[in-house]
Amino acid sequence: MTLPRPPRRRRALFLVNPGARQGTASLGTVRDLLARDLDLTDVDWPGAAAVSDTIRARAGEADLVILGGGDGTLNAAASGLFDTQLPLGVLPLGTANDFARTLAIPFDLAAAAGVVRSGVPRPIDLGEVNGHPFLNVASIGFSADLARALTQEAKRRFGVLGYGIVAARLLLQSRLFTAFIEHDATVETVRTLQVSVGNGRHYGGGMTVEASATADDGKLDFYSLEVDHWWRLLALLPSLRQGTQGAWDDVRAFRTTEVVVRTSRPRPVNTDGELVTYTPARFKIRPGAIRVYAPPAPAFSSSPSPTLLAEGSA
Repeated sequence: MTLPRPPRRRRALFLVNPGARQGTASLGTVRDLLARDLDLTDVDWPGAAAVSDTIRARAGEADLVILGGGDGTLNAAASGLFDTQLPLGVLPLGTANDFARTLAIPFDLAAAAGVVRSGVPRPIDLGEVNGHPFLNVASIGFSADLARALTQEAKRRFGVLGYGIVAARLLLQSRLFTAFIEHDATVETVRTLQVSVGNGRHYGGGMTVEASATADDGKLDFYSLEVDHWWRLLALLPSLRQGTQGAWDDVRAFRTTEVVVRTSRPRPVNTDGELVTYTPARFKIRPGAIRVYAPPAPAFSSSPSPTLLAEGSA
């Protein structure tokens, strides 16, 4: 009688971004936990610009990719994950970790490793702007200015609080700009402080794009902050945390699968904390584009955040 062969162990590429806020933390215990069920191949961090190319080049060696980092790290890997269709395991090591928050991936690293060890990958949507993928939110205006102003050192030193410190200074200097919004056979002209297009539910360390948004609903959630005084934005803050800002008269909000934003002069577009392109910006949704190890029924967090309209981290 021939005994059945034991199932082949899954092979994983293991990459950690040392520039993430917790990227220099000791991961020996977490690595040992993962190694109980997986054959790990350690890959030196190639830099954000090369991480997707590295995943594509080494896809034949692996059954999944485990990434340690924050939202910026995951954003940098998104195109490589889409092209190879390797499922993703997440170790949240960044400042905000909003993608992990949206999918209810534990911030405790041992628990996050447990999700990868025992979980089943879920299909997750990707947003796209001018060909660049994003996981959480893409935006034009205030938060793009914030992403440009917030240094890596500030994020590492102050964490989520660093967003609020820089945001408060920028908010006093911010001005409305004109945007032309094309969606669902309509064109709207607005004066706005910021437009945001969300794929997931959370951004900015716990701010909420829209109360009912998920990362697998096949939709983009759009909102435009058409406020003319900084104190009005402060009044909006509780709703921005809860994702109910669309109920306010000076917030334009809708759900769609494609939207184009034009401005009179090119403005940078921030995706998951990184400036990647300029207006005119065409946003699309890629339903079920990647697979991620995550709990099957996310328990969304409603805890407040001290941040103000910031997005993403390394």
